[in-house]
Amino acid sequence: MKLELLAPAGNLEKLKVAVLYGADAVYIGGEAYSLRAMADNFDIDTMKEALEFAHKHGVKVYVTVNIFAHNDDLKGIPSYVKSLSEIGVDAIIVSDPGVFSIVKEVAPDMEVHISTQANNTNYKTCEFWYKLGAKRVVLARELSLKEIKEIRQKTPKDLELEAFVHGAMCISYSGRCLLSNYMTYRDANRGACAHPCRYKYYLVEEKRPGQYFPVFEDERGTYILNSHDLCMIEYIPELVESGITSFKIEGRMKSSYYVATVVKAYRQAIDAYLKDKENYKFNPKWLEEVSKASHREFSTGFYFGKPQKQIYSTSSYIRTHDVVGIVVDYDEENNIATIEQRNKIFKGDTVEVLTYKGENFKITLDYMWNLEGEEIDSTPHPQMIYKIKTNKKLNPYDMLVKEKGDKDE
Repeated sequence: MKLELLAPAGNLEKLKVAVLYGADAVYIGGEAYSLRAMADNFDIDTMKEALEFAHKHGVKVYVTVNIFAHNDDLKGIPSYVKSLSEIGVDAIIVSDPGVFSIVKEVAPDMEVHISTQANNTNYKTCEFWYKLGAKRVVLARELSLKEIKEIRQKTPKDLELEAFVHGAMCISYSGRCLLSNYMTYRDANRGACAHPCRYKYYLVEEKRPGQYFPVFEDERGTYILNSHDLCMIEYIPELVESGITSFKIEGRMKSSYYVATVVKAYRQAIDAYLKDKENYKFNPKWLEEVSKASHREFSTGFYFGKPQKQIYSTSSYIRTHDVVGIVVDYDEENNIATIEQRNKIFKGDTVEVLTYKGENFKITLDYMWNLEGEEIDSTPHPQMIYKIKTNKKLNPYDMLVKEKGDKDE
């Protein structure tokens, strides 16, 4: 069974980035029935374009239909599933048994994956879904490598096992959260999570109404529901040997830069291990690269047993680098690159080029022009198109990256 690197894609640009930077498959959401309703997501026409691009590059596309459906939600699901089947989606990800049954009725040949939301924590649960016709089970994030090995040993060999290896962790069991609905009337289990676990909380004693007592861990207080991010890039051999067949990266709400950086690093690590298991050595550069993208402090989650420290003491992210531009085109004859601005950059700045073709490299922006051909000293306008001169060949969707606070004027 071929090992798969599965990447998130919150919109069409992120899907193209995931594909180009090395994903074997991507997972996306439609405009309804997905647990990331706040992402840009895809309508049917955009999905068709996404499928065409991904399939052209040999990459599969899975669509999330993993809400816990209420009665009203069920009305449109049959026609939606039928549409997904007709346009050639490779698999549908579900968590609700009712939705699962609809998929089997409407599109009996459709490959179905069981979402982590379904609390897949043991081999009998995996076997249950397999007998009903599921092709893959996405394992709960609360499992250890030891438990996963046992699940692999006691389930049919053709049942695929998927597990998250990188990204944000939910404080609620397998992501099944009631807090968002209770506090904001936005149901996390129907795609509208308000992320109340990232709020800062105080205790109130019942006989002292109106008096709020902080729970101190340090001078900033504590975020008692806020978890570390997961990062398993240092443990590729352990993940592979556990029997996981699909390595899943979290992040449909994350940036294109996050997708590019994380996918490329995991691609390199996985390929290096599979090429020469006996002589494989972890390259610290891979961890350095994934650390550049916005993240919370990393942990290994539950993979090596229950974590001693799961709570992160702030809601803020660690963010050391910014994307300042994404390459649109490169004129090899004149060595001119066309760039779409993502953050302000100045003439004379040195930036790193994050590329999906080979190793990253640095260039200095000695010359910049706007579309009128006028030389410019900076790029102040959001998503403005500008041009630079560089003898290094750039590719569409390469990214210009700059360390935060590093400005050469």
